[in-house]
Amino acid sequence: MGRAFEFRKARKMKRWSAMSKAFTRIGKDIVMAVKEGGPDPDSNSRLRAVIQNAKSVNMPKDNVERAIKRASDKSQGDYKEVIFEGYAPHGIAILVETATDNNTRTVANVRSYFNKCDGSLGTSGSVVFMFDHTCNFRINAEGLDPEEIELEFIDYGAEEVFADDDGILIYAPFESFGAIQAELESRGIEILSSGFERIPQVTKPLDAEKAADVDKLLEKLEEDDDVQNVYHTMQELEE
Repeated sequence: MGRAFEFRKARKMKRWSAMSKAFTRIGKDIVMAVKEGGPDPDSNSRLRAVIQNAKSVNMPKDNVERAIKRASDKSQGDYKEVIFEGYAPHGIAILVETATDNNTRTVANVRSYFNKCDGSLGTSGSVVFMFDHTCNFRINAEGLDPEEIELEFIDYGAEEVFADDDGILIYAPFESFGAIQAELESRGIEILSSGFERIPQVTKPLDAEKAADVDKLLEKLEEDDDVQNVYHTMQELEE
């Protein structure tokens, strides 16, 4: 298996699988999707993808509809996507994706987390090059063969395809999202969820004590309401 498989397995093992912030994240995604392409999922591919993700985490349909209606209100502010880059202790690169309606607040909070945990907030471009920006789709595996899907979707950008307990996963470069989404939909293949991830090109092993130092910073970042995703170059410890 490739890096996408190992990355997915490691993240599933960690606390990342906890969905405590999932509704908040998806609510912001809905606002950004509606502001960008309108409230009709039939004509807004980004919104269709977010609704699929909402279903995958059992977000009630009423919640989704209210979020779309709220986002359609002109008085509803938009969220700006801002990336922060820096280093945790022991040379671990950190990349933080945020969605914020108050950049001043978010910058201050993120900087304080790095400072309190002996890390350092870097400048734009300082670590982003260490991660591959990817898109992914989880599809219903019923009646499908992962190897056949991989062969058929190579022309649309698919680089890695594998199965797990919840379906078949397709990984591709960030730029391939639209082409793969359109082809899956045209074939009537059920998309269970989709999204974007940043996979570290190289990871660094740490002992348990040093890993705990890094985890302190990761936990503070992940608990912040403005933070959507946190990526790092620390090799996950086996549990």
